Amino acid sequence: MGEETALPRAERRRRTEARILDAARSLFADMGYERATIRAVAKAAEVDPALVMQYFGSKQELFQRAVEVTSAPGGGQAGGPDPGDAQAAVEEVVERLLGSLPMKLGELSQSRLAMLRSMLTHPEAAVSARRALGEQIDRVAEALPGEDARLRAALMTLVLLGVTVGHQLLELDELRDVPEEEIARLLRPSLRALTGQDPR
Repeated sequence: MGEETALPRAERRRRTEARILDAARSLFADMGYERATIRAVAKAAEVDPALVMQYFGSKQELFQRAVEVTSAPGGGQAGGPDPGDAQAAVEEVVERLLGSLPMKLGELSQSRLAMLRSMLTHPEAAVSARRALGEQIDRVAEALPGEDARLRAALMTLVLLGVTVGHQLLELDELRDVPEEEIARLLRPSLRALTGQDPR
């Protein structure tokens, strides 16, 4: 502890805040918003509950900070197919969505797991989930033709969300015991149909 007290005050505060956030992510991911208490977070972070409140102000603010998610890998890439080639553009969107399966079916970050576990029961988590999903829907819709491109982009995104929930939270054997490549193979025709382009 002597080494920690030798650090500048701002650095000590930063480390304590990071420790609290790590503890909060873990508890929110394991228990969901309702059951994870400030007292439990403080105990896991080895700090006083009053310090958690001093740093974050409320459980809602702590949750919001804990589930902040950076854009998923593959968001907004440059250097894709020629925008004039609509078929190639939508095909890339399908493959990019399917390419995210290893991340969705693998080890999720604590912040993503916390958001998933809490998004249907807590308004703050729902806001965070809508924001993250909205950004993904925007990216997908940009490559799709037609006036209903955003609706179709939302359906494509939610198909993968459903697979993630079934695998990560419900732990359905039908999903967990199947290789990712097989899930991708079966999803591909449905996602292609939702792009609005005639399948080749």
